[in-house]
Amino acid sequence: MNTQLMQTDVLVIGGGTAGTMAGIKAKQANPNGDVLILEKANIRRSGAIAMGMDGVNTAVIPGHSTPEQYVREVTIANDGIANQKAVYQTGKLGFAVIQELESWGVKFQKDAQGNYDLKQVHRVGKYVLPMPEGKDLKTILTRQVKRHKVRVTNRVMATRVLVQDGRAIGAVGFDVRNGDFVVIQAKAVILCTGACGRLGLPASGYLYGTYENPTNAGDGYAMAYHAGAELSNIECFQINPLIKDYNGPACAYVAGPFGAYTANAEGHRFISCDYWSGQMMLEIYKELHSGKGPVHLKMNHLDEDTISEIETILWANERPSRGRFHAGRGENYRTHGVEMNISEIGLCSGHSASGVWVNERGETTVPGLYAAGDMASVPHNYMIGAFVYGRICGENGMDYSARVDHGDPDREWLEAEKARIYAPLDRPNGVPHTQVEYKLRRLVNDYLQPPKSQHRMEIGLSQFVRYEETLSLMGARDPHELMRCMEVHFIRDCAEMAARASLYRKESRWGLYHYRLDYPEKNNEEWFCNVNLKKDEAGEMVLFKCPVDPYIVSVDLDHEVYDVAVR
Repeated sequence: MNTQLMQTDVLVIGGGTAGTMAGIKAKQANPNGDVLILEKANIRRSGAIAMGMDGVNTAVIPGHSTPEQYVREVTIANDGIANQKAVYQTGKLGFAVIQELESWGVKFQKDAQGNYDLKQVHRVGKYVLPMPEGKDLKTILTRQVKRHKVRVTNRVMATRVLVQDGRAIGAVGFDVRNGDFVVIQAKAVILCTGACGRLGLPASGYLYGTYENPTNAGDGYAMAYHAGAELSNIECFQINPLIKDYNGPACAYVAGPFGAYTANAEGHRFISCDYWSGQMMLEIYKELHSGKGPVHLKMNHLDEDTISEIETILWANERPSRGRFHAGRGENYRTHGVEMNISEIGLCSGHSASGVWVNERGETTVPGLYAAGDMASVPHNYMIGAFVYGRICGENGMDYSARVDHGDPDREWLEAEKARIYAPLDRPNGVPHTQVEYKLRRLVNDYLQPPKSQHRMEIGLSQFVRYEETLSLMGARDPHELMRCMEVHFIRDCAEMAARASLYRKESRWGLYHYRLDYPEKNNEEWFCNVNLKKDEAGEMVLFKCPVDPYIVSVDLDHEVYDVAVR
């Protein structure tokens, strides 16, 4: 294996939604600065929007809603645990992002008068903006990356952030095609590696049949942790209402504004709002276990034109196999409801809250290290939030890079990391990564899937800690399998963080996301706080409470509580 040495001003790890925008904005901030995007796949089709997106969930458009309304909505949906200054950035800057995307050729749905055709799914304000032609979003972003002269290195997987004297100075990894060891010196590093979509095992049993993009294995969560950064509210899991046996959402979010709704097997509506939240998922869980399940997305009462429009949006974007899935089962929205189930658990701030702690400037607790998108702890951020924080991190990262010099990585540390990465190649006949990952994620299902309990989670934690020994049995025959082995390391790290954080917070919050059977009630008196964790100087995982920052938008949490159950 050769060693490749690279140097840049701003290194962006991950070329998805947040990463492409971070690269573009860093370059716009300083056209003479050097910006490098590192992507383990190919940025033309990578990340959560690889096959496009059917709409924007959190579009704050003047005249339809305000940033203050948006902050209020997210604060209440998140049971009050929110850094409002960080959430406010999405509300304030999201419209400018939409306008810029539009200038690049991205099309958003408009009415006959040419106004943005916003739909209401949330309880207060309209934020859902459909994108019927959103299938080419990623290719449009890739074109802009090229036009802005942002360097891109595809097929290189980062494994660790380089840290020296407490600040980030680059990253290391390897080429997943030729196996070269890659060392990158950078003045600022921006993590944009998405969710941990491969934490729990889907009901199908397929390792990569996940709701979230299956290439997102918690890379950034683990790298931030090992760099010494704080992570926040990891116990707040992502759980989604999916089409049964299909790794995609039923999309009441999209179909709801057209008149569709979630119903039980008797045809009755049991939730009043299809805004994705832990509270909604708890009601679905209860209905599924009430004897009135299964539940389904009901559309057969809609007229032909409306159903055809829903099909056009859902079958052309994000998951284009969806239409073929229904056809294969002989299902038709005109006669059948879409049966729904509860997804496997994952970590994702965009859909819940768990992530690497960042402030409103996208800064982590490690100087020079920034985070954006589904791995940065800005709750309910979704796609526009990833763009907004990509922008913030790109601009601030470039500004920071102008004030520091490159650091020299420690050679002894590099040799140790190189040995860690390539160890599976010394065992080509070792245990296949698929077997090791399958067992690990089965343990996640068995012991962490909500509702949670102390005894189960303690067993799970013990298994995850012991699993370090199992990881050392994995074998790889080529660089691609080596990449899969490193992903299993990331998943194990995330599983341990999820178990420890869930055990630490002794209350129930965020509906089903952190629902503890032994502590079924919310306890604001003791737990109105963030649960943060980090790796201490001895290499141990430590957890601690962090106060919620003072609100900038007033919310009365004693009275402003959303209850979506229809009783």
